[in-house]
Amino acid sequence: MIGRIAGELIEKQPPFILVDVNGVGYEIEAPASTLANLPAIGARIVLHTHLIVREDAQVLCGFISEQERQLFRLLIKVNSVGAKLALGILSGMSTENFVRCVHDKDAAALTKLPGVGKKTAERLIIEIHDRLKDMDIAPAVVNAPETQSTPGRDDSAMHDAISALVSLGYKPQEASRLLQHVEMNGQSSEAIIKSALKVAATAG
Repeated sequence: MIGRIAGELIEKQPPFILVDVNGVGYEIEAPASTLANLPAIGARIVLHTHLIVREDAQVLCGFISEQERQLFRLLIKVNSVGAKLALGILSGMSTENFVRCVHDKDAAALTKLPGVGKKTAERLIIEIHDRLKDMDIAPAVVNAPETQSTPGRDDSAMHDAISALVSLGYKPQEASRLLQHVEMNGQSSEAIIKSALKVAATAG
């Protein structure tokens, strides 16, 4: 099992990135949440990874945080949830918001994620609820005061923007690609979405 990759980021082709480790290029598939937080090409990065071995392929998935990898590993243990759907879930919702949905048994919010229907949302809640106790992730607080900046707020706004773009018909990979051209520091999710749509209109 390859559990960690540290090297130079040499290519971004969402949902894949290429990392050079001592002359060997590792192709890694990553969720939009990780892609949006990557540094510029040429920078050194460290990713937590999970290797999936199938009969027809070996897929190395990479995550910017250990929490994301932990949640990914929980997701792929759920019946009918494969790696592709798990990466889509992580692309459309932050780990904190996902934990909140499971804790609150908010199946309606989960069905907004790409590829997640009502039955899958209910299955996620039932099968993951107790397992989340072993993860050090606090549920996101809904309607919390925003008078002061808090750690992770930019990350939350990014995830909200991805979810909104997906709901507008963009694929998670397309949404992530758009956000790579948007300045997100200190911006609200609404401002990020507007900027991303401007980028899409210009590119079109």
